[in-house]
Amino acid sequence: MLNTHDEIIKAARLYVQTEMPEDYTGHDYLHVERVWKLAKRIASECGANATIVELAALFHDISDYKLNGGSETAGPDKARLWIEANTQSRTIADTVAQIILDIPFRGALSPTGAPLSLEAQCVQDADRLDAIGAIGIARAFAFGGAMKQPMMSAEIKPQLHLSFDEYRQKNGTTVNHFHEKLLLLCSRMNTAPARQIAEKRHAFMLEFLDRLTCETEIGVCME
Repeated sequence: MLNTHDEIIKAARLYVQTEMPEDYTGHDYLHVERVWKLAKRIASECGANATIVELAALFHDISDYKLNGGSETAGPDKARLWIEANTQSRTIADTVAQIILDIPFRGALSPTGAPLSLEAQCVQDADRLDAIGAIGIARAFAFGGAMKQPMMSAEIKPQLHLSFDEYRQKNGTTVNHFHEKLLLLCSRMNTAPARQIAEKRHAFMLEFLDRLTCETEIGVCME
């Protein structure tokens, strides 16, 4: 039985690492580690429950719906089983599972659900921070390539999806994904620490897209 915070988090890290398959979509264990570290930092500054935040960050992609065939509940259920078995706390297990279920991006114009707890806000912000900036650009193109999506297309226009089902069924380009999701995240951060980090990462993405347009539509950047 795991009793202390440090024991629980150490064991959870080891378990998640062994359960994360080899991945080429940007949803590997290194992504989980980055989200965990960001979530810890945000939680510390915001006064959130560290155990809840860190467990939710570690387990948030244990079985991502984008990669497991579309099940939203497989990840939360797997997290719940491990946490309850190793901590004997159904409350912690249920809370973490609910956070994992609540935090995914569901479409630009999809209705928002119930307000997130402070702990859920911290984890959502950390996950979204890893989707933007330089690492976000790298992950976007890795995911697009793995899903056999075109990088860009003049014929395929970005869409602001009205529902989670519509967002899940999208079939666009990697560059469109910036307009459909990534460029929206900075203004949707929940916490002040995350907003400060997001502003710089957002600016970097805009700079990248400007450069990409210059090199593709004009042909050659002269500066």
